This record gives sequence, C-alpha cells and structure tokens, in this order.
Amino acid sequence: MTPLYIQYPTWIHPEIFPNVPILGLIRWYGLMYILAFGTAFLVLRKLLKEGALDYKQKDGTLKKATEDDIFSFIATGIVFLLIGARIFSTLVYDTSGIYWKKPWLIFWPFQNGKFTGLAGMSYHGGFIGGLIGMVFWCWRHKAPYMKWIDAMVTAIPLGYTFGRIGNFMNGELYGRITTAKWGIIFPHAEKFSSSLDWVKAYMEKIGMVTTDNLVSLPRHPSQLYEAFFEGLVLFLIIWAFHKKKPFDGFSGMLYTTGYGIFRFFIEYFRAPDADLGFRNSDNPIYEFNSFADISTGQILCFLMILGGIGVGITSYILHKKELQNTNE
Repeated sequence: MTPLYIQYPTWIHPEIFPNVPILGLIRWYGLMYILAFGTAFLVLRKLLKEGALDYKQKDGTLKKATEDDIFSFIATGIVFLLIGARIFSTLVYDTSGIYWKKPWLIFWPFQNGKFTGLAGMSYHGGFIGGLIGMVFWCWRHKAPYMKWIDAMVTAIPLGYTFGRIGNFMNGELYGRITTAKWGIIFPHAEKFSSSLDWVKAYMEKIGMVTTDNLVSLPRHPSQLYEAFFEGLVLFLIIWAFHKKKPFDGFSGMLYTTGYGIFRFFIEYFRAPDADLGFRNSDNPIYEFNSFADISTGQILCFLMILGGIGVGITSYILHKKELQNTNE
C-alpha cells in the first residue's frame, strides 16, 4: 500500500547553512522576517505613489508623504511589534514562570550557552505592540491614525505569509494529527507508542508500516494553511478595496476581522500549545475531537473579530461626523 502522507524534507534545517562557521547562525526564520518587512515596505511605497498617505494638515495645506516617512513608520512599528510579540510569548504562553522571575531573559538570545535568537514570538502580542507603535508614530508626526494604519494593514498580510513559511522551515507550530494525503511527519512532533489501538488505527488508514516502538504520525501543515489564508487571501481581499474604501479605518476593520475569522477556524487544524491545551476541556491536543474545544488563540481571535467590528463602527461614525462638519 502506498503511504498516504509526506515525510518532512530532510534537507530543511532551521539554519540556512548548518554546520558552517558563522554562516550557521543565519536562520530561515530570521530571513523570512527580513523578507516580510521588505515586502511591507514595497507595498507601502506603492500606496505612497498612489497618494494614499497624503493628508491635509490643520492649516489646510496638503502634507505629501515621503519614503523617509514610511521608513520611520515601518521601523517604529517593527520595534514595537517585536517587543510585543516577545513579551506576549514569554509572559502569556510560557507556563514555566521563569520569565516572570527572570524578566531579563525575555530578550536574551542564548540558551544553555548556545545562540538561539529570540525563539518564541506571539502573533497577538505583535499585533498589539505594532498597533501601539503605529499610533505612537502617528501621534508624534501628527498624521491621521486610521489612514496610515489602513496603509500598514494592507501591507502586513503578504509579509505575514513569509513569517508562517519561516515556521514551516523551523518545523514548528505544526497541526493536529491527520489522515489527509498531504499530512506531513514533522521531525520534532510528539511520538506515540505503536502498540496503542488508536495509533494502530491511524497507521492502518495511512498505510504506515514500522517496527519502531515509537512513531510520529502525520500532522496538518497548519503553517502553510495560515500562510495562504491569513496571508495571501487576506491581502487580496484588502487590496481589492484599498482604492475604493468607503472611509478611513475600513481596511483596518477588514484586516482585524478577516485575520480573526481565518485564524479562528485554522486553529481547529493547528495543535494548541502543550502547556496550555484547550481552555474548556481536557481532550488531547494532538487530535480533533470537537468544535467545542477552544484554544487560547481562538479566544484572542474572537476578541480581534469584536475589535475589528468596533473599529469599523467607530471609523464610520467619525467619517459621517467629518462629512457633516465639512458640509456645514
């Protein structure tokens, strides 16, 4: 019987040049971050040329945005994003408590004497941190908040695609066990005893034959699901409206609610953090058992959906008031 699963490619390592002095420190995840930020800059520059970032100042004169503006805007957002992502990951998702006791380790890039980089980032923490950074930049430069945030959220999804590909290259954040033909056996996934009845049932379904006592079963490549839906698809949706959005804040609403919806449902394929599990049940995290099993990520995504709707309603009300004041 032909196996109905895929082995994770053996040539993929977290390091781009493993076992090569100096170059071995360069990791796929870091490269993907660079590509993500570079892509965001290119999209923002496109919006800049379209005049999407120009705005009227209090004295009525038109402020033309420049490439220096988007450089500093992105740089500020990146700094706050990384801080938020790291803090959220270590203080919310890590259950060991070590980062609460030794907070200086949050930004310490070494573990057991080895350079690991800042392994562990939280999307939702990055979302909050990045938002704070953008608001801070707009306040400092007296730029309209929602107009600039709309531009940034148009640029984010394509960059996010690279981030999730980086997770795939790291062999991390994989999904739950599956019998789908595209299920992948990730090298660092939890192994199970091949003598267990439920494991034997999975092995039979996918045509797996082994003499090993412990086996790793195929997982959903949920990183790639996220790269496609939360990245590419969400970008296409926002881009389709970016020239004809009815009011400033509309793109922000699309991004926040769209991401929240896509991520909420993809969480049913993605394995929750082992330390946290499901918030409302003790069901095993490596299998799908019920739509009622809710993860921490889904709770945060639900809050994002509500927040996105709130942003849309608030922005619409402010837009209507601005039109009334103009007409008066």
